[in-house]
Parts: sequence; C-alpha cells; structure tokens
Amino acid sequence: MPQLAQRIGRAKPSAIMVIAETAKQLKAAGRDIISFSIGVPNFLPGEHVYAAARESLSHDSGQYGSNRGSDALLDAFLRHIEALGFTGYGRLNLSVGIGAKQILYNLAEALLNDGDEICFPAPYWTTYRDIADIVGAKANVLHCGPDQNYKLTPQQLETALARKPKVFLFNNPSNPTGMVYTREEIAALADVLAQYPDTWIVTDDIYNSMVFDGIGYHNFVFARPELRDRLIFVDSISKTYGMPGWRVGLIAGPENVAKAVTTLNSNHITSVPEVVAAAAIAAFSGPQDVPQAKCKEFAQKRDVVLAALANIPGVVCPRPQGAFYAFPDISVAFGKSHNGTRIESDVDFCAALLGAKGVACVPGSAFGEPRAMRISYTCPTAQLEPGLARIAEFFAELS
Repeated sequence: MPQLAQRIGRAKPSAIMVIAETAKQLKAAGRDIISFSIGVPNFLPGEHVYAAARESLSHDSGQYGSNRGSDALLDAFLRHIEALGFTGYGRLNLSVGIGAKQILYNLAEALLNDGDEICFPAPYWTTYRDIADIVGAKANVLHCGPDQNYKLTPQQLETALARKPKVFLFNNPSNPTGMVYTREEIAALADVLAQYPDTWIVTDDIYNSMVFDGIGYHNFVFARPELRDRLIFVDSISKTYGMPGWRVGLIAGPENVAKAVTTLNSNHITSVPEVVAAAAIAAFSGPQDVPQAKCKEFAQKRDVVLAALANIPGVVCPRPQGAFYAFPDISVAFGKSHNGTRIESDVDFCAALLGAKGVACVPGSAFGEPRAMRISYTCPTAQLEPGLARIAEFFAELS
C-alpha cells in the first residue's frame, strides 16, 4: 500500500480544537458544560457587514478573484493599517489569505527552507510550532515564564538572534497569555532586531484592536523604521470584528514577500470569495462601534477573571492587557488529587476539571508552558462567574 508523505507524520491536530470538540460532545450528551477553551470572540459584526455581503450576492459575478486580493479590499486594508501607524504602504505590499493561519503557513513556505531555524517566544500559539514542524524548520523556542510576565526580554532575543535564525515570529497582543508589550518594551526589542539584518521579522498582531488599560498597540517598525524592509505584519478580521468564520487574513510587508504569498495563493486558494471580500471591506471601512464596545467588555471580563484567580491560594496569573485570555500558573495543583484522581500535569488538571466540574480549559503545554492553562473568557457573561466559581471549587477540593 502506498505511504503518506513524511510531513504528515509531523502534523498534529490542533490541541485547542480537540478540547473544544470534547466539550461540544459532552454538552450534546446532556452535560452542563461551560467552555473557556476556544478563542472565538463570540460576537457578530455590525449590520453594515451583512448588508455589504447581501449586496455582493445580489450582483455576484461567479468569477475567480485576484490572487492578491481585490483592489477594494487592499485599499480598505491600507486605510486600516494607516490608522494603526503603518504609513507609506501600497497594494504591492499586501496580500490576503483564508484567515491568518493560512497566511502564516504561506509565509513559512515562502521564507523557510528545510532545516532553517525559526525562533519565537513561549508561551506561543499552538500553530506556530505545528507549521514549523510541517515545513521542516527547526524551532528555537524562547521560554518566557510567569516570573517575567510571559514576555520576551532583549537579552533572550539577543541570544536567539546570535544563532542567525531565518525568521523571528512575534505575537502581540499574545495568545495564549493576553500580554501586551509597551512602547518601551517594543523599542528595546527593536533595537536588538536592528543589529541582525539577515533575519525576517513576522509580527502576528491579529489582536491589535483589543488592548486594555490605555497601553496602546505598538510595532517594531514604528520604533525602528529601517526594519520595514524585512518585517511582515499579519492581521485578520476574525478577532476584531467577530468574523472568524469568514476567514480573511492579510499581510503588509516587503513587495517580494507579498508577491511570494500571492504566487502561493495562485496554487493554494486562488482567491478570497467575492462575498467574503465585500464583508471584510465593510468591516474595515464601516463603523467601529461594535469592536470598540467589545474591547471595553473584554477588559471588564478580564478584571472578573483576575479577581477570581487571585482568591485561589497558590495560583499566579500575570495581568493580561489585551486579547481575551488569561494564562494562570496552576502548578500548585500538581502532586495533589481530586476525588481520587491524581494530578501530575496540566493535562491531568484540565481533564479532571472538565470531568468533575464541566469546565473546559486548554492545557498550557499546548502553548509550550506546561505549568499553566488557558482561560478564554469570551463565553456569555452569565457563564463567566459560575465557571470561575467551579474552578475555585475544584482547587478547594484538592487534597
């Protein structure tokens, strides 16, 4: 019998989706489940987005679209990133994809040869490691524990870049920790990056509109404009506009990189569907009241989560300032038992929590930090405090 390609042996199902699917199955079987697992924003975009989609359908051409993205979509994205601080870009600096995940995969294919090194901080989004493995790259994971607020230091970056990696991948605000780098922290890292001109810089900043506490969104290229020739900014409509199912991701970067991604699109996806592009244009160009309101709501939910975790002895959770995640260190539970179930790891903890209390969280080892677990607090507000109370009860019952 013919064999599958070797790269399939390196591919793993998303740990996040596995937990989410398990929670969904338990709920369908009649269990009372509160899910803090999957990172979906759980709100819908404004009516103007749906109106644009309906209007597009009414005069659908039925034709293939541009591999790069329609001019109207590219122009809407240009206005969007200019408001963030990315000036002087044109259409040739841009390309689109079926969500940021597909964009990141295209970038891996475009930038990395087999055996090349890519470095990124941990905790990291699970897909970073998975994509690196699939394309045959060597991942240099830079561990950033709760003792440093899950943030990369200039010294760590200096050590990593001295190895001359082909790509440095950076996520701000962070999934899974919700941490946001300040202007000063970004500038300090940018100073290090400027010393290593042979490394591509990919900034996965899809949560850039979900920043709390007035800290603001900052990018390396704002601090060091000379990095522009090798920096690729990744964005998406999924989180900001409540549109993960519409699947639109975009990049802004050097023309040769955008061209490479566009060429891969011509072989992978052809184009973003016309109706989807129309919805994305409306999201970028229309009223921003929904995402702004949701950002305030998530900041309030963040405060509820932190207050609950602060009352659990031994649990440490650095204060997130963006996205919609908290990433508490739960290692105080290791070596203990819950109703006879021994807990030796984050995986054991999350399995026991789901079984005993019906609360689904993702083990931190999926993100490269096995002492923690991820709480996504995008659930309906009415479920948030009861779910947190169940977590507190679980800890209290450990022996």
